[in-house]
Order: sequence, then structure tokens, then C-alpha cells
Amino acid sequence: MDNKIRVWTRQDEKILNVLEKDGRHIAKREYIEQKMEDCSKVYLDVYTWYTEKAKDIVAKPSDVQYPIWVSLSSDNMLQPVSGTVILELLIDRDLLIVVDLEKWGRVVNYWYVPLTLKDEEDYDKKLKNYGITNNSNVYLSNFYPHLKKEVIKSWDRLFDNSYSLSDLNVGTIWEVKKEWIQKIIK
Repeated sequence: MDNKIRVWTRQDEKILNVLEKDGRHIAKREYIEQKMEDCSKVYLDVYTWYTEKAKDIVAKPSDVQYPIWVSLSSDNMLQPVSGTVILELLIDRDLLIVVDLEKWGRVVNYWYVPLTLKDEEDYDKKLKNYGITNNSNVYLSNFYPHLKKEVIKSWDRLFDNSYSLSDLNVGTIWEVKKEWIQKIIK
């Protein structure tokens, strides 16, 4: 059991039909578009970036488009809301990619991921010198291509577990298999 880890994921309750029929669930673009509606482009940009990087850490099955997010403790798991279920899974550790939640929060908001406090201060000073008051504007506008490259390059630090910005980690897996389910919470 040492190579196993218990994780939790909140999913649309329709996943239960998919798992019953196919024995597995994978995240698809249309699921993200349905869930995020008008915000889906924002998420798909960073999810696509994440997928490209993460597949080099844990091999991605060829039919998978995007990762499935999991909580690493029951205390920090997303709570059920109407129309969702929480799946408690027992998976092999080597199928899990663990990331710092604060770093991921910066990536998903199109912000720079600093290496140190000094690095963050230097970056903030650079933005101020350009008259940029909103960190996200670097990525979202076409005016700062060199800064945008710097932001995207900093995102690689998401996978650097030698340091963290917070005490909370989350993870991703590429699929949910029916046989991994330990409990369904409605």
C-alpha cells in the first residue's frame, strides 16, 4: 500500500454513468467549455500549457485532452454542490502530479511565478516601471511580448517542488478508473 495514495475529486454527477458504461472517465474540452462557459478560453489556455508540460512528468494516455484535478486530503477537498459527486480514489502514487496551489493560482491567473521574494519584488518593480498595474495584463495584452515570454517561462516553476509558495498542494491525474473508486460522496 506504500505506493498508493488516497485523493478526492469533485465531478459532475454524470460521471457516474460514464464510469459505469466505459469503466473510466477523462476530461474533455467540451466538459471544460460547459463548466466554465464564457471563461473557458482563459482556462483552456493554461490547461493546454499545463497538459503539454505535465505529460513529460507522467505519461498521458493518447486519448486524454486535459488533466483531472484532485485534492490530496479530505480536509482540503472541494465540497459537494448540487449536481456533483466527490469521488474518493485510491491510485498509484506515480500517476499523480503534485503542485503547489499558490503557484497554480498564479498560473491560472496569468501571473508571474516568482522563485524568491526578491524575485517577486524585482518583477513587480519592473511592471511598475512599465506602468503596468495588473499582473494579468502582461499575458492578456499584445503590448509586452518580452514580458509575456518571461511570465510563461516562470510557469515552469509550478513543477519545481524544491520550493513552495504555500503549504497547500493539489494534484492532477489523467483519468479516473472505476476500480480506483473507494467511496462516492453525494
